[in-house]
Amino acid sequence: MRTATVADLRNNFRRVSAWIENGEPVEIIRRGHVFARLVPNQPEAPVEWPDFLARAKAHSSRPMTPEDDARVREYDQEE
Repeated sequence: MRTATVADLRNNFRRVSAWIENGEPVEIIRRGHVFARLVPNQPEAPVEWPDFLARAKAHSSRPMTPEDDARVREYDQEE
């Protein structure tokens, strides 16, 4: 892990930010002690939503009609 002082951040921010952009975490040192750690952002994994319509159809006390199905799809498109 790379280290940088507060003065390095102030005077050489471009160099320190390049380390972070390349995926390296950087510890920031102030008065000889680590007081912060800068880490690159991790890409967020896409959220996988369950198939609510299929669940509703499977657990319904009555079969869904085509009109019910259309209403659910219209509602989903509004948001």
